[in-house]
Amino acid sequence: MAGSVHTIILNWRTADMTIRALDHAAAAMQPVRGMITVVDNDSGDGSFERIAAHVAHAGLDRVRVVQSGRNGGFGAGNNVAMFDPLPGGGAPDYVYLLNSDAFPEPDAITTLRDYLDGHPSVGLAGSRIVGEDGVLHDTAFRFPSVASEFEGAIRTGPVTRLLRRHVVSLPVPESAARVDWTAGASLMMRRAMLDRIGGFDETFFLYFEETDLCRRAARAGWFTHYVPESVVTHVGSASTGIKEMALPPAYWFDSRQHYFRKTLGPAGAVAANLAHIAGGLLFRLRCMVERHLDRDGPGHLRAIARHGFSLRRKR
Repeated sequence: MAGSVHTIILNWRTADMTIRALDHAAAAMQPVRGMITVVDNDSGDGSFERIAAHVAHAGLDRVRVVQSGRNGGFGAGNNVAMFDPLPGGGAPDYVYLLNSDAFPEPDAITTLRDYLDGHPSVGLAGSRIVGEDGVLHDTAFRFPSVASEFEGAIRTGPVTRLLRRHVVSLPVPESAARVDWTAGASLMMRRAMLDRIGGFDETFFLYFEETDLCRRAARAGWFTHYVPESVVTHVGSASTGIKEMALPPAYWFDSRQHYFRKTLGPAGAVAANLAHIAGGLLFRLRCMVERHLDRDGPGHLRAIARHGFSLRRKR
């Protein structure tokens, strides 16, 4: 028998988008045993009531809408429902996370489920993500490292070729393949794995939480695979608006710093920050010599230093 799935959609002040994602998920879940939970992350704007009314009006009897009670971020919001049983009792075989601005194709969920059914050593499976314009998103990655921080900041061809095994963004696989981590916009996880390693680290408010989860899974022997046959359309940043920001918000830098401290230790985090700053300064020097515009500007490096070397521990 094919595995059961608990789909979780986290909403924060994007009721219309969440309802659209929910309708796509409900259609894709029709042939699947399981349920859907929409977690409203303490929106306070009427989202909870609007989504609940839509569920009742549409007769979505396998969907429940719950309140988180606080906006603790992406990981904390998903953790609210992650370990809940199915209505009939018992745990689902898989937990599927779908962003509120992501819309699965009709077979996207069953494709991930069937893939995990057939690959018992795989703990997490992610979809092929495309934008509403049909452009493929890069969502296959290596784990960040000191070397990748330098390479990503200096952005120079010879350095990238020298450090090619440390470049975070991988060529997007054309067929199912193992990756270090993939985006949490459409991510199916084995429940038995979650029972062993736990859910998201809630210290991450937003960003790096799925990287950390995939890393913990790998250390416990569960691998992450990118499954391009499962296709999901993703708007991106609907809740945060980060695409329009000149500089990422403070919580992005806090999450980055927490990730490096957690994975590399305090000394490793310092090394990662120094590598990033050194690479960034060299890139700025190159921009000055070649009279190119540094799109990041000096604020980015200052934020890396401020969040990386502050004596106060970030949360």
